[in-house]
Amino acid sequence: MLTSRRPTTPRCPLEMNEPLTVRCQPSLIIHTGIHPEKADPVALFSQPTARALAILDLLMANPHQAFGLTEMTRRLNLNKATCHAILTTMANYGFLVQHPKTKAYRLGPSIIAAGNAAFAQFPVLEYARPELENLENELDVGFAVTGRSKTHMVLLALYGSASLLIDHFQLGLRLPNTAPIAACFTAWSPAKQLEIWLTRAHEARGEYNEKLDQRLRMSVISIRARGYEVTLKTRAESALHENLRKIQNAWNLKDLEAITEQYQRDLCDEYVHLDRIDPRSRYEVSGISVPVFAYKQLPAVCFTAGSFKKALSGAEIETIAERMRNAAERVTEKARSRVVPEAADLG
Repeated sequence: MLTSRRPTTPRCPLEMNEPLTVRCQPSLIIHTGIHPEKADPVALFSQPTARALAILDLLMANPHQAFGLTEMTRRLNLNKATCHAILTTMANYGFLVQHPKTKAYRLGPSIIAAGNAAFAQFPVLEYARPELENLENELDVGFAVTGRSKTHMVLLALYGSASLLIDHFQLGLRLPNTAPIAACFTAWSPAKQLEIWLTRAHEARGEYNEKLDQRLRMSVISIRARGYEVTLKTRAESALHENLRKIQNAWNLKDLEAITEQYQRDLCDEYVHLDRIDPRSRYEVSGISVPVFAYKQLPAVCFTAGSFKKALSGAEIETIAERMRNAAERVTEKARSRVVPEAADLG
């Protein structure tokens, strides 16, 4: 059993600045009358910007493929003239490059420069790579690095052998930052963020569910106390893999958003988190996640192990988690010596 206490990852919920509670707290919106925008402010939406970002998303999801104007408009459901204008502008500024013969578009040098600039301000990924590659070789499992924005959990990096974790997920994939997704981030977040995270789950279902609310709160407390998250294989995850496979050759932002939102809703109907671990029992584990704090007491990113080829015993889960936490602490030590805390925020 894990018994060591680590200063960067408090093991007890009572150590939180804003303690969690297991009592039922109804949805902020449904039961208190607070307007949704006050519970979770929604940014203004720009359609022209969304179209340009959809193009980048498509190319990020298919880094080894180039797209012509016709294919781009079909996949993204854009007007041909509008899409051509956006592509031409992005190419003129170096964010895309166009093949002189096929006229197909790929990501351009300006994207590389932007990525390098972001990378310099977010060195966790640089330090994470050797650590996770070593763990992948030793444990023979795949690893992912995820970050969190206000409304999404974002896939930042993948390491390991090809599997469902690799084949049907692309870099930049965004999953809703809504319960029960991103629990490893939420477990170390202030109480206000916990309530917003839970409220989104109730709203997505269209009603408040007391049993779900209590179950999610217990899972968050267990993750915080133990120092890591364990998720189990679910029907919802299998459906997500299948739906992502279906749209691989007909990818568009709207379908992807619908699939990920359905995945979040489906997870609410299943037991996702392993809250108590018996070292002698065996579990069908989907993922083991540990927070990487790097700069402060909020996780900068999370490391997730997946692609397990067999059921894991509780003892094996604890061993893998301990190795991952050691790696996370080494990354934290290196990152803290390099940049100021403000550079850790994804937004």
